[in-house]
Amino acid sequence: MTTTSLDAHRQANATDPNLQAALSTIAERGVEFVYFQAITITGRVVGKVAPAAHFERLAVKGVQQHQTAIANLQGTRAGVLLAGGVNAPEYTAIPDLDTFAVLPWDTSFARVFCRLYEPDHLPLNPGAEFACDSRGLLRRLHSGFTDRTGLELRTGCEPEMTWQGEGLAARFRPGSSPAYHIEHLERNRPIVKKVVQYAQALGLDMIEGDYEDEFQVELNFMFDRADLTADRLVTYRQICKQVARELGIEASFMPKPATGMMGNGCHHNFSLWRDGVNVLADPAVAELHLTEVGKHALGGLLTHSAGAMLVNGSTVNSYKRYWDAGQFAPSRINWGLDNKTCTVRLSANGRLEYKLPDAAVNPYLSHAVILAACEDGIKNCTDPGQPTVGSSYDTEQDARFPALPLTLGEAIDAFKADTVLRDALGADLSALLVDFHADEWARFCGYVTDWERDMYWDDLP
Repeated sequence: MTTTSLDAHRQANATDPNLQAALSTIAERGVEFVYFQAITITGRVVGKVAPAAHFERLAVKGVQQHQTAIANLQGTRAGVLLAGGVNAPEYTAIPDLDTFAVLPWDTSFARVFCRLYEPDHLPLNPGAEFACDSRGLLRRLHSGFTDRTGLELRTGCEPEMTWQGEGLAARFRPGSSPAYHIEHLERNRPIVKKVVQYAQALGLDMIEGDYEDEFQVELNFMFDRADLTADRLVTYRQICKQVARELGIEASFMPKPATGMMGNGCHHNFSLWRDGVNVLADPAVAELHLTEVGKHALGGLLTHSAGAMLVNGSTVNSYKRYWDAGQFAPSRINWGLDNKTCTVRLSANGRLEYKLPDAAVNPYLSHAVILAACEDGIKNCTDPGQPTVGSSYDTEQDARFPALPLTLGEAIDAFKADTVLRDALGADLSALLVDFHADEWARFCGYVTDWERDMYWDDLP
């Protein structure tokens, strides 16, 4: 009898020392409930809660959920439930036991991240890895990338976000900016303190943070292997929402909260490692530079950045961030040496800062497209060209690379045209991403906005 992927995960969990460690923690800390967490295509956290008394059984058996949950149970304008409709089967969610953690704001609750599988009773592909599970996909892509190239992707994210509530409005001289102002960090001290404390309790190595713009705070954690960074970003978002609840304020990862305000980005700083060494930079060369493998990986990333925008800017609102020139968001697909106006910035410590992902990004998909694009560049020795000098806002798009999509509709078309990214994500997930976002774009195009009323209500005669 063939052992399926579901079987293999169940068997591994049954003998995993992390299971006994989790059970000991449950007993010692008085944990009463456990969240079994999965990630949808938009990065939303879904799942089930179970009494901790059943954790040992469910750690091996898993929990079931209707497969349409992977697309947020979203129905289209035509009334079609995405990801299989009402007759879709359930998926089986099996926990990765090394992600078990007690929630610091209520130690009677714990959480664990899951990977998703087709149920084992299906006649077709029973127990197979669920094709639309972005978290499982990243693990598979990274493993394959390492097998083929010998390289490991390590990343750190810069999660910008908006906090609003009484006493949080910025006060600053007209024409200037509140950025980096300690006084404004002081106004947000209760937020910063709680977020960092909770994050540290959940295993995030918090390293630094600053006040970026009015209502905008960025708190960063240490870089690590890409799949760990993705899990930590999701955890960070959950922490921020909890802190907002406790303080009676609002926390949002909306990419562009208002015109004229800095957008909420989530820059991905990445490097490629082999045998514990970052291969993007040669330590014998003093000046800012990229090795050949680094150049080729960068060339691939630039080549596929237009197609990746459906992931990096996954909402209608995302594209308002790229239109607002002068707010440090990219508007051209290019790269530069420590140039903050470029899509990709090479920094002094041998890492590439990819500035297209925004605060609403699904980090498993964003890392997946980075892997696919970089591997394609390495395989084809893609030349990234010369770095941009000066402001990107004053230069033309490099003709070797596609133009940056500036609406969700354009991003859908660019993704559909990029066979490398679609092949990497797989046919099922690629089709679901197109269907989900095409419906969102259609809904927006059919919606009358306040801008239209302001422009046209009294325009004639």
